[in-house]
Amino acid sequence: MRAVVQRVTEASVTVEESVVGRVGVGLLVYLGVAHDDTAEDARNMAQKIVGLRIFNDPEGHFNLALKDVGGGILLVSQFTLYGDCRKGRRPSFVDAARPETAIPIYEQTIEFLRAADVAVETGVFGAHMDIRSSNDGPVTILIDSTKTF
Repeated sequence: MRAVVQRVTEASVTVEESVVGRVGVGLLVYLGVAHDDTAEDARNMAQKIVGLRIFNDPEGHFNLALKDVGGGILLVSQFTLYGDCRKGRRPSFVDAARPETAIPIYEQTIEFLRAADVAVETGVFGAHMDIRSSNDGPVTILIDSTKTF
C-alpha cells in the first residue's frame, strides 16, 4: 500500500456535484492498493497514519498526533500512486490492484481507522472526484507498506 498523507485545515471530496466527504483540521489521505496487499498491510497502514506525529505542539514541534488535535481523516482511493513512469511517458499501473482486490483492502483500512476511534470520511472508490484541500504547512508525508521510502 502507498499513502500520501497531507496535514490540512480542511478538505472535501465532491462526486457528481455532491459533497460526499469533508473534514476540518486533520489529514487528507490518498491511498493506493497494490495487487499483493493484505488485511495486515491495511492494519499497519491505519496504525501508522493515526499515529503520525505531524501536528504542532505549543512550541511548534511535530509532537502531536491526529487524536491529540481532535482531527479527522478524509480517505481517498487513488490507484495512480502505483503509476510507474520509468519507461516512456505513459505510466504503467501493473502494480495497482484491480478493483475486486483493492476495494476490500480499502474498506478494511477504513474499518481499522474507525476502530482507532478516528472520524473518517471517504471519497467514492472508482469515481471521478473533485478534491479540494487547504494543506497546512504544507506538510506532506509518503508512506509505503513495503518500506521502500
